[in-house]
Amino acid sequence: MTTQNSARPLAGRVAVVTGASSGIGEATAEHLAELGASVAVLARRAERLDDLVARIEKNGGQALALAVDVTDVAAVRAAAGRVADELGGADLLFNNAGVMLPAPIEELATDQWQRQIDLNVTGLMNVIGALTPQLVAAGERGVADLINTSSIAAQNIFPTFAVYSATKAYVTHLSRHLRTELGPKNVRVSAIEPGIVGTELQSHVTDEGAQAWLEGSRDTMEWLTSEDVAQTIGFIASLPPRVNLQQVTIMPTGQPS
Repeated sequence: MTTQNSARPLAGRVAVVTGASSGIGEATAEHLAELGASVAVLARRAERLDDLVARIEKNGGQALALAVDVTDVAAVRAAAGRVADELGGADLLFNNAGVMLPAPIEELATDQWQRQIDLNVTGLMNVIGALTPQLVAAGERGVADLINTSSIAAQNIFPTFAVYSATKAYVTHLSRHLRTELGPKNVRVSAIEPGIVGTELQSHVTDEGAQAWLEGSRDTMEWLTSEDVAQTIGFIASLPPRVNLQQVTIMPTGQPS
């Protein structure tokens, strides 16, 4: 890793961003590139990733598109191999892929339960498993970052969001435990817990009650933007190696809980 400077504090670093085809992942990939990192962007939608890489390169950055479904463990491991071979190995992982599908538990929407568990938990673990060796190796040279996207739903109670909230509570608690394992190896671990952010996530919601609640909230508060979260990720990764923000809650000013 190269010495930081104020304009490009992440120069010389290699970041991997999952869920990078839209929303928080897309905005964070662009911001990390602006801060000087080389960025590998992972998601299922290859065309969206290609557009993202083109924008990053047009602005003078370096990026690698890897069309991967993070629930496919073999594909994730292959992608990690390409990051090592083509970019020299990751020292920053923003583990962001996820889905939100609220529904009353009595509806027994078991397919939606499974989809959230598969992506928000199993997919997250697939990526952690594939890239932790690279992060630990980077920690031997300086510092590395593992940043996981959780949610304020990991802490607070939202009716019909039980399964989604449970997956995010897993992410937050896992992150605390991983910090105790990886911190002594110079791998900082953070859980990011946003409130409502205006992304594609809301468009996946099919439950009418949850849709009404989300739409109503637009009338009472200004939602966060993906760029707000991206700026926070960049700040965390740019801190001195001795500083680890373990858990960061990012709320719209007008969101009470």
